[in-house]
Amino acid sequence: MSQPAKVLIIDDSAVARQTLKNILSEDPELEVVGTAPDALIALKKISELNPDVLTLDVQMPKMDGLTFLERLMKSRPMPVVMVSSYTQEGSETAMRSLELGAVDIIEKPKFEVREGLNEIAILITDKVKAAAQAKMKTARQIFMKTDQEPLIAIGASTGGTEVLREILSSLPPNLPGIVIVQHMPKAFTGSFANSLDRVSELEIKEAEDGDMVESGKALLAPGDAHMILKTNGSSYQVKLDTGELVNRHRPAVDVLFRSVASIAGSAAVGVILTGMGNDGAKGMTEMHDQGALTLAQDQESCVVYGMPKVAVESGAVDESLTPEQIVKRLIEWS
Repeated sequence: MSQPAKVLIIDDSAVARQTLKNILSEDPELEVVGTAPDALIALKKISELNPDVLTLDVQMPKMDGLTFLERLMKSRPMPVVMVSSYTQEGSETAMRSLELGAVDIIEKPKFEVREGLNEIAILITDKVKAAAQAKMKTARQIFMKTDQEPLIAIGASTGGTEVLREILSSLPPNLPGIVIVQHMPKAFTGSFANSLDRVSELEIKEAEDGDMVESGKALLAPGDAHMILKTNGSSYQVKLDTGELVNRHRPAVDVLFRSVASIAGSAAVGVILTGMGNDGAKGMTEMHDQGALTLAQDQESCVVYGMPKVAVESGAVDESLTPEQIVKRLIEWS
């Protein structure tokens, strides 16, 4: 038999603390290891008691619940259920708590707290037990979601030139910045970027080291260098690297996608198009794990269903789409 999940209750109301303790202690799968009336005491008890899940009030002295939640998720991510009269469904506070990493929310009655909590005792218990089993995101996953600029990353190989032309010529100019790796010799990437620029409303160019990634612009990696996403203040820029081949390619889709996963997190969307081999699958897996939207060209429309196939089989792809559907999805996403 597994050990019960350890719960720490954080609430400035003594009535609420005691009522929640009584409710949760009734379930053999939960063990209330402590309570705290404010965030500062809670921090100490988290260190001492190592709880598996917290219940957290929003309005507290010394430090409010949202500030506490944000700091907790940066330093020690753990499952948190918000229990407060300030978390009515749909409220700004409720949505912000979920953005910051709370697993669930429960509305605490504003009056007759003891009676109101007891009326929803089963709901409270079920939500706390479910939260205790939640797989927590890392602090990077949680905060990249809200702090980073949106970005589109595309990888392609055999057959990709025509698909890229079809997609980029159909996209509007107000999209987030786009970074592209197309397996192609250096002698051709500059002219290919120029040809794409002529048919697209986007500004498309062969990337140079230090180029900024900007809305309405697409950067195509040169044929002899990996393209890596970096940050420049609150913006993105690209770094070019002539290091070793990756998956027998330079530029490699994996190199780009992995840097996008690390830097942009869930603010990004990844697109993997037709091509032979497995380049891009690992990077797309990392993007998917960070919460990015991941799209693959479907088998029927691919010249070579290699790279998208491996990515799909890796569980890294959210949606498999035709090029026309990819265009529509990117517009919806942006």
